[in-house]
Amino acid sequence: ISKQEANLLTSPQCPILLLEQNHDLPAIIAPGMRHLGIMLPYTPLHHLLLEDFDLLVMTSANLSDEPICIKNAEALTRLRGIADLFLVHDREILVRCDDSIAFVAAGKTCVTRRSRGFAPAPLHLDRTYPPVLALGPQLKSATCIIRDDCAFFSPHIGDLETPEARDFFHESLDLIRDITRCTPATLACDLHPGYYSSLAAEKMDGQLIRVQHHHAHIVSCMAENGLNGRVVGLALDGTGYGPDGNIWGGECLVCTRSDFERAGHLGWFDLPGGDMAIRQPWRIAAALLKEIYGDDWAAIARKLDLLPAGFDPKHLDLMIAKRLNCFATSSLGRLFDAAAVLCGLRHTVSFEGQAAMELEACAADRGPDLRAELSDGETLIFDPLPLVEDMVTARLKGTAPEMLAAGFHQTVIDGFTRMAIHAAARNNIDTVALSGGCLQNRRLLIGLIAGLEKQGLGVATHSQIPMNDGGIALGQAVCAAHRIAGDDI
Repeated sequence: ISKQEANLLTSPQCPILLLEQNHDLPAIIAPGMRHLGIMLPYTPLHHLLLEDFDLLVMTSANLSDEPICIKNAEALTRLRGIADLFLVHDREILVRCDDSIAFVAAGKTCVTRRSRGFAPAPLHLDRTYPPVLALGPQLKSATCIIRDDCAFFSPHIGDLETPEARDFFHESLDLIRDITRCTPATLACDLHPGYYSSLAAEKMDGQLIRVQHHHAHIVSCMAENGLNGRVVGLALDGTGYGPDGNIWGGECLVCTRSDFERAGHLGWFDLPGGDMAIRQPWRIAAALLKEIYGDDWAAIARKLDLLPAGFDPKHLDLMIAKRLNCFATSSLGRLFDAAAVLCGLRHTVSFEGQAAMELEACAADRGPDLRAELSDGETLIFDPLPLVEDMVTARLKGTAPEMLAAGFHQTVIDGFTRMAIHAAARNNIDTVALSGGCLQNRRLLIGLIAGLEKQGLGVATHSQIPMNDGGIALGQAVCAAHRIAGDDI
């Protein structure tokens, strides 16, 4: 490991650090992954346990989508049938706090979960702000209070999909108010009307400001890096509600801290089945094939062994034609999922991002040249269809999945780099801010930084807060403050 990685592992924060495997460890620990989460013992109890073990493989004490257990009785109930033994203590845990997670890329520290060791230590801002409470997003939730020149984050909460997670969300709100001794009169939340955090905000007292998801991503990067004025922002993630009511996710924005314009985006494609398409990404790949090949799509899909047994292609035709639970998206995260299916890696996932992570892990150093077609209209569009068509042609000719995955990454990097360069030139801007969960992909992050810096552009990324949705609350709070007070703050 590098000196920078060693310093992170042995720091007082002692996060879980994602490191590339170079030992012959069992593949079942993290199937299909190139990196493992490594941490050193950071409590006396860990040191006592490791007196008898050289290595432990561990996970947190919770079911998927639920917060970690902190009470003995809670653990004995919720984890019964999973854990064989329980090590309990007569000293109660007061605050749930997951392990923090980080990695190093392009010489930069990237925190993907800001929790134990980091939260609630303040992030220092470049100016003084009135108090604002931001309630964050739906997934990878964390809340934030800004006051004076500091931003205080709650510990990582997680996805607000279960009653237990939503209870923890309210616990965290109480905790962050208590720690900061501040109950702001201004609230900020996501633009999506159905997010639990947005619904909770509507029931709270105070002036409510709604902030578009991807704008919040870029403003969080601006605030962390002290960027003022206008920047070009590449906000690349899985799902974000757009002002047009569609699902955004591959966005090139021209931003200030209070407002934005959409300069470009990934071209639209369909999500047949809505949220089901996230869990079954073969649906996304099938919809892309239908867009490219028309009535012949099912025959191509069968050659690729893409459809599940017994599925009637007419059902997908009808769903798309009638727009039955079928939504348009510009999501780069969903395109990554579809690319993993087209490479033959998997058809379904058990957690969000699984297919994309495996696509990154399997990619070779170099792949075939694929088309990155960028329109040159008023809004720049990166059309995904030529890229997908080239992948299908190469796969049918027998190109290995590792080569296809590398070619896909190269093409996505090329397309969004060119888009940001065009947007910067058109608007006389010299700085690009990068944010969004897709940038947890090291290959994508490193490639974009290199391509943009080669053109003489300044590039800002995250190092102290997550680039995924865990950092959005800061952008919500800062944007809301600027909208209320203008540039006087």
